[in-house]
Amino acid sequence: QVQLLESGGGSVQSGGSLTLSCVVSGLTHSPGSSAHAYCVGWFRQAPGKEREGVASIDSEGRLSYADSVQGRFTISQDNAKTTLYLQMDSLKPEDTAMYYCAAARNPYYEYCAGLEYNYWGQGTQVTVSS
Repeated sequence: QVQLLESGGGSVQSGGSLTLSCVVSGLTHSPGSSAHAYCVGWFRQAPGKEREGVASIDSEGRLSYADSVQGRFTISQDNAKTTLYLQMDSLKPEDTAMYYCAAARNPYYEYCAGLEYNYWGQGTQVTVSS
């Protein structure tokens, strides 16, 4: 019973910052499972646009970013690995979207960007104005 809950969205002006949070439960120690490796990440979808991956981190701490956010966004986890963060700096209007956190089990330690994500949060809106 993996659950994810995002928070931290809001409205900012271009050049501003926001930090999104996602509380994750049930992922690393699921009953009946001997596999604890995982990927967690952030996705976003703007109106009329396809969903795109923003950033991800696996259970070994390996990070990945979309080219469009490289150098501006930072993904991280707390020490207990129960909360996922997305620090967004130098925001641009094109960053405006609904942001979702997502998770997937990764027993073979595959690259997170190529993995299908099984569990999704409900989303939090980010709006960047000029």
